[in-house]
Amino acid sequence: MHVDTPIKVRYGETDMMGVVYHANYLLYFEDARLDFLEALDFSYAEEIEAAGYMSPIHDLEVHYHAPLRYGEAGFVRTSIEKSQPMKTVYHQRVFRASDDPAVDKPLVDARLTLCVVERDTFKPVNLKRTFPELYAKYAEAVEDSAW
Repeated sequence: MHVDTPIKVRYGETDMMGVVYHANYLLYFEDARLDFLEALDFSYAEEIEAAGYMSPIHDLEVHYHAPLRYGEAGFVRTSIEKSQPMKTVYHQRVFRASDDPAVDKPLVDARLTLCVVERDTFKPVNLKRTFPELYAKYAEAVEDSAW
C-alpha cells in the first residue's frame, strides 16, 4: 500500500537558489505520514497524542537526487517498508507532479524509522501492545521497496 500526498512549493520553503531547502523535505514527509495514517483510518492526534504518546523519528536516511523549485508541484509517495513492535520504517519518495513512479527516478528518496514513546518520559513502548489495531494495519500495508 502507498499513499501520494501533493506538494506545492512555496517561496518560503526555498533557499536563495530557488530550490526547496533540504530540511523542508522533512516537513513534507511528516504531512505525508499523517496522510498515510488517515488512509489507514487512524488519527495521529486523536489516537496517539490524545492517549499520551508521541512518535518521533529515531533514524533518518535521505538521498537528494534533484531539487523541486519554487512554484513546482510534486508529491510524496509514502509506504511502510517494515513494521516491528518497537519501530516502523517508512519509505518516502518525492516526485514531480508529472512523474510516473513506476518509471521515473525520485527526486528525493528517504527511509525514516519511527518509534512510539510515552510523552512525559520519552520511554519507548511496544506498538503491538499499545496500539494493536495500528500495528495490524501496518502489517497489512507493508510494501516491498527497492531502496
